[in-house]
Formats: sequence, structure tokens, C-alpha cells
Amino acid sequence: MGTPSDLSAIDIEAAARRARDELDAHTYETVQWHFHPDTGCPFWLEMAERLPFDPLCEVRTFDDLKKFPDFEDEWLRGGPVRRWAPRGLAGKPIYVFETGGTTGTPKTRVVVDDFRIDYELFSQTLPDEHFPPGSNWLMLGPSGPRRLRLAIEHLAQFRGGICFCIDLDPRWVIKLIKRGWMEHLEAYKRHCIDQALTILDSGHDIRCMFTTPKLLEALALALEERGSSIREASITGIFSGGTEFTPQWTRFATEEFLDGVYMTPTYGNTLMGLAASKPVTAADGFKIAYYAPQPRAAIEVVDFADTRRVVGYGETGRVRLTTLTKEFFVPGFLERDEGEREPPYAAYPWDGVSGVRPFHELAEATTVGVY
Repeated sequence: MGTPSDLSAIDIEAAARRARDELDAHTYETVQWHFHPDTGCPFWLEMAERLPFDPLCEVRTFDDLKKFPDFEDEWLRGGPVRRWAPRGLAGKPIYVFETGGTTGTPKTRVVVDDFRIDYELFSQTLPDEHFPPGSNWLMLGPSGPRRLRLAIEHLAQFRGGICFCIDLDPRWVIKLIKRGWMEHLEAYKRHCIDQALTILDSGHDIRCMFTTPKLLEALALALEERGSSIREASITGIFSGGTEFTPQWTRFATEEFLDGVYMTPTYGNTLMGLAASKPVTAADGFKIAYYAPQPRAAIEVVDFADTRRVVGYGETGRVRLTTLTKEFFVPGFLERDEGEREPPYAAYPWDGVSGVRPFHELAEATTVGVY
């Protein structure tokens, strides 16, 4: 098979069929694990008694997951959290990660190794010339009970480096926004940037960085005030993510302050893992298309009214997530996002999503872009 850039439409179609077969097989294995009395978690074993079908016998493909009701996010709010711990992983050290809490009480997820596996897979998508193996990293993003901080730290370690982190509490940022305390908000953002500048000034030989669009822009402005830049700070590769990642912002960043520094956008959360992006180019209008880490997670773009129907390519719908790991099974979770369905891509021969933005029916009630 050729490289991703020279694959034909026929090659991509064949790769998409193989990927679908792999997803079907992985779905079957995952459901067998989570619903077997010896390996499943209490939540799904109890749920199985109320379902009108037998998951162990009647779920053999990804499409069979439509037999399940839509996954309710309220199931993940509150405890006891051990109801989500699979019996097959008994005795393993467990982490608990929380979502950002931008839509109310945070959702929780138990994790053993998923965050390590997800970011080791993502590491394969990072070009070594921009993310040199052995390089140290700066984690300029949320800390606390979210998985992102530990995941970035593991990514740095997996690639042979050391990760330097800041303190950032997004829940305090949400409160500042809701109360209209914009002066305090700016002061807190400066507090975070000051931490990053201190790390960059301390001779730690940092080359790689995770951050969000808002913080990256703030860091660039702070460096500019000192007569410096992202490039002059010796950063060569930036892995970023956040709701503010739009084609317009990407063009602005590319033209105004990246100065050739490589940046790759990502779309992810505590429930899904990490969706990598197709290379973003000026020739394609800086369009950003994300592809979930199949078969461990799959994204569908579904009709707003009929969430069991996948929309056509290029059409707009709501993002529907399915997570399929031994640690965590989530069939048909309706995300708070919407976007356009994208066709399979050579490097990721399955459906993707572009134009990711808050789901229009929830946008007014959701605080987004907090950092």
C-alpha cells in the first residue's frame, strides 16, 4: 500500500472496509467483556437485566449497538464510581477523571491504562521533526481532576521527555465568566501565562507544548511584549485543542505568530480519548477534520431529530460518540457538539467530523472556550 498522500479512492475504499470489519470485531469483543459476569462492570451487568435483548447473543457488529438506548450523561454524574470498574480488571490501580463541569455536575470516568494507550497511539501521528523524541514538554492547560494533565505528561515520557505543568482551574474560570468578572478573568489568564513564561525562562530545554487556542494566543502576545516569539522560545511543535479551534483562528495563528512552528489541532474529551486531525493546509482553507481513534472510539454525525440516522457526507448533524475499551463502554453518547460529516481519509479510513462547534440547542446554556 502507498503512503497516505498517494492512495487512490479505490485504496481508501478498501481500507475503509477493513477498518469497518475491525470495528465490528472489536465491538463484539468489547460487549462480550462488559456483559460477561466474570469481567463486566456492575453498571452494565445490572443494565443487562432490564434490556429487551441479550447483549452477549445479539450484539455482533457496530450497527447492533443501536439496540441500546441512547447513553444518558446523568449515568456518569455521581457515584458510587466503582460501579463502572470491570470485574476483569479487579486489583488494578484505578484513576478517576472528571469532565470539565461546563454543563453542570462533572461526569466521572474510571481509568486504569486507557489514557496511556490513547496517547501512545496519538504519539504515532506526531512528526518527529517537529516533536523531537527526547524533547521536554510544557503542559499549558487545565490541571486538577481532568485526565489531560496526566495524559500529556505520559505523552512526554513516552516520547522520552519530561513534562512541565502549570496550575489552571477551569471551574474558577467558568465562575468568572458567569459573573461577568472580566478583569479577574484577564488577571487569572495572566497568572497562567506567567507560570508558562517562568518555565520557559528556566533553561529546561522545552521544545514541545500542549495548549489551547486562547492560551496559545495569550502566550504569543506575552512573548511579543518581551520582544520574543513562540519560535524564539525554541518551541518547534504544538499539539492543541479546544472549542475555539476554527479555520479562521488557525489562519490567524499561522499568519500572525506561529512563524512556521508546527501546530496540530485535536478534538477529545475524558469519555472519548483523542481524535487526531487531517493535516490543515492553506490550500484547503484551513479546514479542520477530526477522526476518532477507531476501533477504541467511533464518531458518527447524526440527524438532529433522528439520532439513529447518520447524515450524508458534508451534511450537518450532532456528534454521537461510542467508546469501546475494556475499561469503558459507552454506546451512543450524544455529545454537546455538532459539525459536518467527513468521508474516510487515507490515514484514517473511517468517517470524521469537521466544523465542530457547540450543539445549537445547548449553546446558550453551555459555557465553552473557558481556557
